Amino acid sequence: MSVAVQDRPLVLGTGHGGLPARRAVIRWAWRLFRREWRQQSLVLTLVLLAVAATTVGLGFAGNAIDPQAATYGTANRIATLRSTGAQADADVAALRAAFGTAEVIDHQSIPLPGSASGIDLRAQDPAGPFGWSTLRLRTGRYPQGPAEVAVTEQVAALFRLTVGGTWEQGGRRRTVVGLVENPLNLRDRFALVAPGQATPAERSTVLLRVTDAQFRSVSRPDGMSTTVRNEEQDPATIGVLVLATIGLLFVGLLAAAGFTVMAQRRMRSLGMLGAIGASHRHVRLVVVANGAVIGVTGALAGAAAGFAAWAAFGPRMEPLLAHRIDRFDLPWLPLLGMVLLAIVTAIGAAWWPARTAARMPVVAALSARPVPPRPAHRFALPGVVLLAAGLGAIVASRGHRAPYIVGGVLGIAAGLLLLAPTGIAAGGRLARFAPLAPRLALRDLARYRARSSAALAAIVLAVGIAAAIALSAAVAVAKAAAPTGGNLPADQLIVWVGPSGLDGPVPSLTPEQETAARQQVDAIAAALHGTSVLPLHAALDPDTPTPGGAEGGRPVQQMGRPTIETIDGRTRHRYSSDDADPLFVATPELLRHYGIDPAGIAADTDLVSWRAGYDGYDIFPNRRSGWRPKVQQADLPTYTSLPGTLITAHAMETLKLTEIPGGWLIHAPARLTQEQIDRAERAASAAGLNVEARPTGADTARVAAYATGTGIALALGVLAMTVGLIRGESARDLRTLTATGAPRRTRRALTAATAGALALLGAVIGTGGAYLALLAWHVRAPHWLGHPPAASLLAILVGLPAVAYAGGWLLSGKEPPVVARQALD
Repeated sequence: MSVAVQDRPLVLGTGHGGLPARRAVIRWAWRLFRREWRQQSLVLTLVLLAVAATTVGLGFAGNAIDPQAATYGTANRIATLRSTGAQADADVAALRAAFGTAEVIDHQSIPLPGSASGIDLRAQDPAGPFGWSTLRLRTGRYPQGPAEVAVTEQVAALFRLTVGGTWEQGGRRRTVVGLVENPLNLRDRFALVAPGQATPAERSTVLLRVTDAQFRSVSRPDGMSTTVRNEEQDPATIGVLVLATIGLLFVGLLAAAGFTVMAQRRMRSLGMLGAIGASHRHVRLVVVANGAVIGVTGALAGAAAGFAAWAAFGPRMEPLLAHRIDRFDLPWLPLLGMVLLAIVTAIGAAWWPARTAARMPVVAALSARPVPPRPAHRFALPGVVLLAAGLGAIVASRGHRAPYIVGGVLGIAAGLLLLAPTGIAAGGRLARFAPLAPRLALRDLARYRARSSAALAAIVLAVGIAAAIALSAAVAVAKAAAPTGGNLPADQLIVWVGPSGLDGPVPSLTPEQETAARQQVDAIAAALHGTSVLPLHAALDPDTPTPGGAEGGRPVQQMGRPTIETIDGRTRHRYSSDDADPLFVATPELLRHYGIDPAGIAADTDLVSWRAGYDGYDIFPNRRSGWRPKVQQADLPTYTSLPGTLITAHAMETLKLTEIPGGWLIHAPARLTQEQIDRAERAASAAGLNVEARPTGADTARVAAYATGTGIALALGVLAMTVGLIRGESARDLRTLTATGAPRRTRRALTAATAGALALLGAVIGTGGAYLALLAWHVRAPHWLGHPPAASLLAILVGLPAVAYAGGWLLSGKEPPVVARQALD
């Protein structure tokens, strides 16, 4: 007697086979990828390039050093002491007793002939607890004795110093023992001496790391002022990831077209797979596994290529970014997220073709019939709804609400993408009015709508971005040419002492530095044939020093009516930039320039302004909340950077403010050109000054031209891929036409009409979407869109279809092998 276990009977077409079946299907998909990798190389390359470009972008974003780090180091608060001698030592001891660890840096200012900004001589410990990250030794060694100094390369060049040489300055001779730098700010010019050797110190800065509660809980030395580091900044990687997401959306659309073609080419193989018992899940898994393989391969290869490019070229960008770059200092977590997003994009692009192929009946799949297109109206309604919602979000954003702006852009993009099938279907309906070759081309586009729509959506995305940039540039140029409004008139220029005008810190100038700066300003005015030079003075709050304790401070300005909000238990004031007004000191020269009689200003007047009043406004940084100044209205300019609001001597005395030179206003006899502005900027930069002029729009127009060219190039690349795919799938039609005696020009006309139709549809839909988006953005001032960029629009609406048609005609003359022989499955 024997015992045998009877096998379970095999029933084809039922069940899913479990893990062994899925493993077999995935193995088959991998073999297909290895065999047909050339046909999928385009999608693979697109994923690779997208991830590589994003890796490099994340490298730059991750190394975008916070400007405050170059001053604060690892500290979060800087205390500035003006005391000297024994009192300074006592103040430092009090800070250390109150807060524990504190790093003291002494400063002296070394005059630099011909420049408004001197050289900072600082006594600092290179191994300090907070400031160590702001020092790096390039050559030689750090200074140790009383007669030793290390300098930056800029200082060495200015004073012609070499390591081992001597530097005589201020009656003292010091030996140059090394070259140093601030790795977080390569433009920082300073000289370094050993701790305690910058005597007598003009000021001392103390680096601290304490909480607000700790700082408020202890008493502080008299006369000490502090600045607090703003540690609540949005990381630059967010912007890179947003751009990368848009790029991957573009790649996903092209990948969807490519996977649709791959599914159609494999239709007989998939039908045979279903005939031997594979379920719908197995058929779908084949295409999805193919997408996963392409996504994983492209993402990993792109990350490797991007890292190699970053390691090779990243450090070469140090002069541009003005700080040192570590090759291995990459935001690894966002980079990992980008790789995963690329894989998900490839799988998502393969999902819809996989779903369509799995639903094909076995007989239809074995006959390799094209998948019937879905009715276009199913996509039209959701597209219109999303487009309207996106435009509404842009209008509701008011130009500054980030969530509404992001949501609006995504809604407009999604709406236009869903409207692409409607455009394809409309072209198919108009085919009956066209000659033979265009008629066949338009009907082929409608017949193979799945891949045509995805490709058209990619073209719309590329063209829409280019058109939006071109239209925005035209608006910027129109605003620059407007006779009123803006920061300055077109024939005026301001040379500021500070890097941000009166909106940021303004350094204090010695009499010698002010004289040198005025001489440089006079030279700039002479080069511009200026008719007048008007000095501008700012009102300074002495209790609010500049970050790092530099001489000077931040000028006061009217911030506007505050909006009070509480976040995490902390009360904050938010202001609208539309209400902010810089305050200029009402000097006799300034009043005389604008025709205001000083005797006509009442003795108790605080502000002379073009505004009627400032009820409820706050003054910053003095922060006199609720200050109700007495305002006298006068005929002053309304340009945002001109003296439109003047603070009188009565208000200066009331608020205990001091007067400081802020800049000089130069009047030119005619509109300033971009070349004149560039020359003035170079001359001012050499003297440590800064130039502000009305934007001419020339740089913006150049950017728009580059964006238009890039968008057209991307659209042509998409067309090359799409037309090749569609014409390859319509090989039977070409074979039939050839058999019936159709000449070569018919094949040329078919390809050219296909490319031209897609280009024209993409140009019209993309440009229309860009116009709608900018109309929503400028809904309160739509007249700015009345200056269209004719050259860019002609290049998009006429040039792109013409180049696409010509390229399709020229590149399709040779008879493809697929026409001569039937491809074997």
